[in-house]
Amino acid sequence: MKLFTLVFAVLLSQAALTQNYHPENINPRAVRIYNQAIEKLGNDEVNEAIPLLEKAIQTDKNYIDAFLSLAGVYGQLKNYNKAVQLYEEAQAKDSAYFRVYKLPYSINLAGLGRFTEALAAINDFLSIDGLSERSIKSANYRKHCYAFAVAYAAKHPNNGYVFTPVNLGDSVNTEKSEYYPSLTIDDSLLVFTRRGEGITENFIQSKLLKDGFSKATLVDGDINNYPSKGAITVSADGDWMIFAGNFENGYGSFDLYISYWTPQGWSEPQNLGENINSPSWDSSPSLSPDNRVLYFSSSRPGGYGGQDLYMSIRQPNGKWGKAVNMGPVINTIGDEGAPYIHADNQTLYFTSSGLPGYGGTDLYLSKKDSLGNWGIPENLGYPVNTIENEGSLAVSANGLTAYFASDRSDSRGGLDLYKFDLREDIRPHKTLYVKGRVYDSKTNKGLPCAIELVDNSNRQPLMRISADELGKYFVPLPSGKDYTFTVNRRGYLLYSDVYSLSSKQADSTYQKDIALQPLEVNAGFTFKNVQFATNSSALEPVSEIELNKLVQILTENPTLTIQINGHTDNTGIEANNITLSNERAKSVANYLVSKGIAKTRLAYKGFGASKPVADNNTPEGRALNRRTECIITGL
Repeated sequence: MKLFTLVFAVLLSQAALTQNYHPENINPRAVRIYNQAIEKLGNDEVNEAIPLLEKAIQTDKNYIDAFLSLAGVYGQLKNYNKAVQLYEEAQAKDSAYFRVYKLPYSINLAGLGRFTEALAAINDFLSIDGLSERSIKSANYRKHCYAFAVAYAAKHPNNGYVFTPVNLGDSVNTEKSEYYPSLTIDDSLLVFTRRGEGITENFIQSKLLKDGFSKATLVDGDINNYPSKGAITVSADGDWMIFAGNFENGYGSFDLYISYWTPQGWSEPQNLGENINSPSWDSSPSLSPDNRVLYFSSSRPGGYGGQDLYMSIRQPNGKWGKAVNMGPVINTIGDEGAPYIHADNQTLYFTSSGLPGYGGTDLYLSKKDSLGNWGIPENLGYPVNTIENEGSLAVSANGLTAYFASDRSDSRGGLDLYKFDLREDIRPHKTLYVKGRVYDSKTNKGLPCAIELVDNSNRQPLMRISADELGKYFVPLPSGKDYTFTVNRRGYLLYSDVYSLSSKQADSTYQKDIALQPLEVNAGFTFKNVQFATNSSALEPVSEIELNKLVQILTENPTLTIQINGHTDNTGIEANNITLSNERAKSVANYLVSKGIAKTRLAYKGFGASKPVADNNTPEGRALNRRTECIITGL
């Protein structure tokens, strides 16, 4: 507030040179009250200053300086409506005297989202002769922001969208500040940070019930015994928690730590090590839904700005790889922070002060392209972004609801957690999940193994996870694409399945327990996504996903021999079906040979329609009968 008072003093000195308004003619009693208010503002006693300024105005309705000072106070308090009203009353009394106040007036107009008017006001301000270099620099910065806002609005029509943040209520929020929300993929668990006494920050959890969130409690375990903590992320399955802490065993001021869920609560925090942490500030973690990539913000040297976004990939041995800067597409000369990777594993939300925006720190999103590269960041637009500094954002798995911290007028105290509906154009993919248990088909013993979700459109892996020691697994399924789901473990046959979500909205989650067959003679499986051109033996490119997994099995087991069997439905001439099925089986064998598998290990045969597995009288049955199988013939 002292800084704002100083700015007013500069503007007052300039305003004194203008016409009409004569402060020397103001009622002396009003002047005395006004001076008392200015003294209060100088001591940051804002609540005491406001009634004094109001009284000065009541004492002399022509006291423009009192109108302007009170407008400035309300602007600092983010009561933009009241500030604009007072500014406009002052302008009505003397437009010439008011003109040098069009800079703060424009800021408050922008605070209300009235960017076209704010742009006009700042252009008028910049046309004033004799402005200081500091005033010109400040005004040009605001002009750039307002021009961006006007252009953004023109490119992104409102289309009836209404921004109506809803306070999460007394079950979640308190008179303390709540911030850094994080959600599990089923949205059943909300984990966040709450400010305590002094440097203490506590990790809090609340469960989503049918009628809202449960009463928030401290997370279980001893993790809150460590006072100096901050940003937090919870894994999609709710089993991991990664957070920033300033502990004795750290590498720098703030490091990243991990804790695992146990029956006794969250485990003792473990430092993520020197591949991730540095002697500088490392914070704002966000974990990918497959627990494979960690995104975070760091102020370490060698970046593009003050704070940059970095990422680390977890290696097959479970250790985190060396953190790498996410590059100049994401990072700027400003500060980037608060990354949030959505459950779709393709949409990253984050904050930046260096990208074009509305002022301060804005929220942006970037999406991966078909090659896995991050796209140009997109501003989330007003009113998600404002002229203030925005903080972290979390988005539900369905892509519809966002959670954020704000000190809005209905806050219980400080920052509260709110939710709002995301505009359609800034939503990620709706994401569901498949979970279950992988086990040995003969012993029923759970099997730790590798599980991969591949995007059929580009045959690129989207998720890679590992089933745990009990064989339990959890894989997100972003809608809008078709996927091949494969499970691979040494000593067992390949398992695969197809999830076709591109042409329909998935409306449920999937529970699938998977029995893997040990490698033995006569064991076999049916390919789920080996496809051929119509009436042809030419393999479709999507077939490579499963066939490459079979190549891996054959490479790992160099004495294994197999037979590829081709089958058709009963449509058409029987002899033609035999020939077609044989040629298709041969195409699969040829593909395996092209990948280095010896011909002597492969046999193939076409059976036409002679071995149906379903009724040929329905389209669905005929589709099941058109299949390609793999049978083990020798070990």
